[in-house]
Amino acid sequence: MTPRSQENPRDSETCSETCLEDRITGALVGAAVGDALGGPVEGYSPDQILERHGGRVHGVVGPWNGDAWRTARPIAPYHKGDGHVTDDTLMTHALVRVYARVRDHLDAYAVDGHLVPDLMTNPRWIPELEAEALPLHRVFLAEKWLVARLHYGHVDPREAGTGNIVNCGAAMYMAPVGLVNAANPAGAYAEALDVAGAHQSSYGREAAGVLAAAVAAACAPGATADSVVAACLALAKDGTRAAIERVCDVAARYSDFESALVPLREAVAPYDTVGPDYRAPSLGARRPSRLHAVEELPIALGMLVVARGDWRHAVLGAVNYGRDCDSIATMAGAVAGALGSAVPEDWAKKVADASRLDLWEPGRTLTGVAREVFARDVARRRSHEAAFAQLGGAGCSA
Repeated sequence: MTPRSQENPRDSETCSETCLEDRITGALVGAAVGDALGGPVEGYSPDQILERHGGRVHGVVGPWNGDAWRTARPIAPYHKGDGHVTDDTLMTHALVRVYARVRDHLDAYAVDGHLVPDLMTNPRWIPELEAEALPLHRVFLAEKWLVARLHYGHVDPREAGTGNIVNCGAAMYMAPVGLVNAANPAGAYAEALDVAGAHQSSYGREAAGVLAAAVAAACAPGATADSVVAACLALAKDGTRAAIERVCDVAARYSDFESALVPLREAVAPYDTVGPDYRAPSLGARRPSRLHAVEELPIALGMLVVARGDWRHAVLGAVNYGRDCDSIATMAGAVAGALGSAVPEDWAKKVADASRLDLWEPGRTLTGVAREVFARDVARRRSHEAAFAQLGGAGCSA
């Protein structure tokens, strides 16, 4: 992979054949590295992170409880830290594998027919367990819901997300949808809403659609953090839109994440149902609402604005924000990577080695899929144009 700097983006006339692959790979590697950096401090506050690490996190760090990670609560038995990716990356790579099999746009039925069997039946190396196991044994309860509802409950895939806790579980792995729809945020938004219907409802499903749109918008030639946010605001609905607008308005006043940590939390707090104590959610937490939003997506976009699209700055801001920071850093890393901002090569290699994953192969695979899907879309569009013209729709008066 040859990362592109946002300070020198390529336009459509000069972009080489590898530009699409660079954007797609940058987004997927960027998401995975952000995930690994955020994992060991997930669930803690910025002050707790500062005290535990004697300063801010500026790279790969070890488990919060050191060698006692296997038994220490509340994280046990997961080895979060030392460059290990979490379930965010496991789910993202699983969705890439679904695209590799279907090789076209996805919907909720693809989740039922391909993603759920992948989680249930194919053992893989799980970095946090330091063992080969079914991904189902690692994913969170909100993702186990997919198996319970679709495989065992035989629920209509388009409605299976209803009743699940409303969180960022679908949004955290929706970057591949944005990448297959590169430079088409409206298409990414619509496809992600369909896919996520099998997993989430309400503002959790909305977050998945908007995250995919953000990644797609970031792939556009000349895209910036501001253009990504504008694309999101043009599509987002209800509390999700309000939260993104509020958080990004505040973020625009800052140029370093340290000074933005408290103001961004204050900006998103009215829309966040979890409440001030992340490990003791409020009674109304994670319930459907048109007024609320998941915290992770607005904060990820806010950090992108603070960082002016720079991957390192945005991801470290997300990591040091704490709370659900592995998912925040996954989202910020995906969007900044899609913008072309370079992921530090030493971090990427360390995460790949520690996690026993090829972080670059999913990018190559998804690039091939994206090109095939685009070719199919063009053919479908040409067929529609021809049919519409025969109906007299092109230039025919009433």
